[in-house]
Amino acid sequence: MEGPVFIENISNSFSVSSGITQVYHTRRSKFQTIHVVETIPWGRCLLLDGHLQSSERDEFVYHENLVHPILLSHPNPKTVFIGGGGEGSTLREILKHKSVERVVMVDIDEECVDVSKKFLTHHHNGAYEDPRVHVIIDDAKAWLENSEEKFDIIIQDLCDPVDDTPSQLLYTQKYYQTCKARLNPGGALITQDGPAGVTSHNMVFTAIHHTLSTVFPKVQSWKTAIPSYVDEWGFSIASTDDKYDVANMSSSQIDQLISERIGNPDTLKWYDGEIHSGMFKLPKVIRKALQEENRVITEDNLLFIP
Repeated sequence: MEGPVFIENISNSFSVSSGITQVYHTRRSKFQTIHVVETIPWGRCLLLDGHLQSSERDEFVYHENLVHPILLSHPNPKTVFIGGGGEGSTLREILKHKSVERVVMVDIDEECVDVSKKFLTHHHNGAYEDPRVHVIIDDAKAWLENSEEKFDIIIQDLCDPVDDTPSQLLYTQKYYQTCKARLNPGGALITQDGPAGVTSHNMVFTAIHHTLSTVFPKVQSWKTAIPSYVDEWGFSIASTDDKYDVANMSSSQIDQLISERIGNPDTLKWYDGEIHSGMFKLPKVIRKALQEENRVITEDNLLFIP
């Protein structure tokens, strides 16, 4: 390939290259190396420590999965906490819901937030300027531990659990216990669970699901393909109410809720009742792995993507 390329190591033996047409930003913050680049296959992208974090062409797949199933399955979500979320796409999707009155976003990396505001306008679409949004630069774990505020929904829009990074501690049993204590009655948490494909689900996906199940009475997980991640990606909703059942909401129910709470269904590119009806149909090999999983992620027994 002629010209500069971005090469991402998916594993020790598998890499993917993308042609780069422009570099908008490159700098090391206190926590990570941040690049914003224009790529041929994915448009404008945010890269953190050499890994593609979010791409202009398919970020909506990840963010609509992260936001809409949990908000639509809650009877009346008014307050939302975001752990992470620096590029602003999660904010953008949350603010589509008419019931939402307050969103607190806590991200540890101020420089990443500032870079995203400047260079990733397609991602946040001005969401930072909404008066319902309150951005706090802090460690999400420490902030929740020291706060008395409670929320209807907690959304974990975090970097993957990678060795020797702050995000590792935000996938532990203790952290999920903190989150549970910060939820209002009937509240729920959603987290991204990392790779969840046929060959990658045993890295962290099944262990995160099992760890959540030691804290919350109801956990429901699914996966979806994210083209720019070159894999399928996992998500889990954990609820304080064992009657919470997002997986069995009907297609017509989802479409009606989108119409009532969001308005024009065309504001969503990926999510609707039809796709929801098949989201939770996991293949046999992954269902079996979820049933057999017994790893609990703790501060003394951390798990990370190699």
